[in-house]
Amino acid sequence: MNANAKAPASDPSLVYPSPLKEFWHAFSRNKGAVGGLLFMLVIVFCALFAPWVAPHDPSEQFRDFLLTPPLWLEGGNSQFLLGTDELGRDLLSRLMHGARLSLMIGLTSVLISMIPGIFLGLLAGFSPTRLGPVIMRLMDIMLALPSLLLAVAIVAILGPGLINTVIAIAIVSLPAYVRLTRAAVMGELNRDYVTASRLAGAGTLRLMFVTVLPNCMAPLIVQATLSFSSAILDAAALGFLGLGVQPPTPEWGTMLASARDYIERAWWVVSLPGLTILLSVLAINLMGDGLRDALDPKLKNAA
Repeated sequence: MNANAKAPASDPSLVYPSPLKEFWHAFSRNKGAVGGLLFMLVIVFCALFAPWVAPHDPSEQFRDFLLTPPLWLEGGNSQFLLGTDELGRDLLSRLMHGARLSLMIGLTSVLISMIPGIFLGLLAGFSPTRLGPVIMRLMDIMLALPSLLLAVAIVAILGPGLINTVIAIAIVSLPAYVRLTRAAVMGELNRDYVTASRLAGAGTLRLMFVTVLPNCMAPLIVQATLSFSSAILDAAALGFLGLGVQPPTPEWGTMLASARDYIERAWWVVSLPGLTILLSVLAINLMGDGLRDALDPKLKNAA
């Protein structure tokens, strides 16, 4: 080969996209996921800026406008776009402030359950003969009870309230992370890169958190997204039963509980919070499907 020969110019068509662009390209192919993302951006915006965006204080009572219907119905008032509840409080303002609480419960409970769940799953995967059976049998016992029943039992022991609701939902979500992490770890332990790391002298902790865990994050991120929607549902269910966030704090489940006696007289008092829960959970689940498609190499290659 001639040493003076010039190296061929790089072909612009061989430039690879950044990981973020590649992820967005795979995610945006799922139109439902994009729609869910847009809806959740609106909800998050309303939740973050509720004190400035909401037209009224969520606890302010307008005694002259009890059970006022939404603006588009007969008897509606332009001052209350979505109507008022049985105490004359603006529903739109309460939904916006309730979004703050519902999203905070979902996010906090996911973090509280995911971190110990990943740690226990790593221990179970790296110690399949000692710690693994003990951890997995404990998770099996927790899974033997319905999730809502277990959450109700935990809140009944700890007492109703915001913090206890978060703790109960986090405990209920824990087994899913443990089982998923253990399954992912067991699938990675026999791979060549793990064997190479062992031969290079990597310790157990380095193998856990540096070598194996990053390659298990894709399914865990999807699980966290789906657990987020489940946490919103569980928080709403506990609030509906009177075991979650206590009135007059605006929370979607609590709003449903306080309005159930007026479902025949004023359908909007029940329907609007329920519809908000439905659309939020649906949007998050659609986003989870999009994340699964974007993070799974097999699905990306098949598309």
